[in-house]
Amino acid sequence: MPPVFWAITAAIFIWLAALSIIFYRILSHYQQLTRGVTKKDLKSILENLLGNFEKESEKVNQLIKELKDLKQDNLYNIQKIGLVRFNPFAGTGGNQSFCLSLLDGDDSGLVISSLHTRETTRIYVKPARKGKAVGYDFSNEEKQAVKQAKRIK
Repeated sequence: MPPVFWAITAAIFIWLAALSIIFYRILSHYQQLTRGVTKKDLKSILENLLGNFEKESEKVNQLIKELKDLKQDNLYNIQKIGLVRFNPFAGTGGNQSFCLSLLDGDDSGLVISSLHTRETTRIYVKPARKGKAVGYDFSNEEKQAVKQAKRIK
């Protein structure tokens, strides 16, 4: 037999092997899709899968909406805290006084200052809006506390 015959026969066998591999992959994929399904055609299976996909898509869209709502609502919770301890008076012995900054996601909130002396402790509260004092001026320590709180994300 001529060598051309053997070459054509080999090419045909290689082609059949490639087609067999492709067919096997397609068949196994189809069997995975139809696993657990009895006596249904491919159309009804695909429609079922598409229906499930649409339901899950609606659930994902609902979760995205709820997440956006939670993010918006969370802006008004205390998220940033800054604390500065200091000694405002020479004879008190230690950093017993402090400024505490409590800010929300918009850098608004309040600053609590406590000035401690041997005789008394005084507490002051000042409002803050967008990291700035409202109605009152911040002391250097209060500014430090706000600055420290704004660094927290």
